[in-house]
Amino acid sequence: MTDDDRWLAEAVQLATRNVAEGGGPFGAVVVAEGRLLSEGQNRVTRDLDPTAHAEVVAVRRACRALERFALDGCTLYASCEPCPLCLATALWSRVDRVVYAADRHDAADAGFDDREFYELFGRDRDGWPLPVQAHRVPSLGEPFERWKAHEGRTAY
Repeated sequence: MTDDDRWLAEAVQLATRNVAEGGGPFGAVVVAEGRLLSEGQNRVTRDLDPTAHAEVVAVRRACRALERFALDGCTLYASCEPCPLCLATALWSRVDRVVYAADRHDAADAGFDDREFYELFGRDRDGWPLPVQAHRVPSLGEPFERWKAHEGRTAY
């Protein structure tokens, strides 16, 4: 059994257990140097939080465990192919790698169809069902100017 097999089995087990506990069928773990840093299960309906996907929960917990916001040197293992939210989380957290078991088609067969979101990001925003509009105000640059001038800022 490879490390990938081991950690994916753990993520799948978390997902399966989460279903039995009333949650969604998704689990994830963050691993560094062969050591489990954190785990997460889909908590969207349980916590009434649309961002509480298993991968997001696992990344948040790993960052707290390491006391840093970047997870370089870590691998995110997920029971299913990460949706666009979870992919963005992986990118922002700077994990070295994402490894998943089931794919988006397996999820769609169970009623979790992320294809709409994958396709949406490929279209011009004018065709989106959710209006996302820029509205420039005179003070729009102030936060950035303050950020650039702030000597104690933490770059990320």
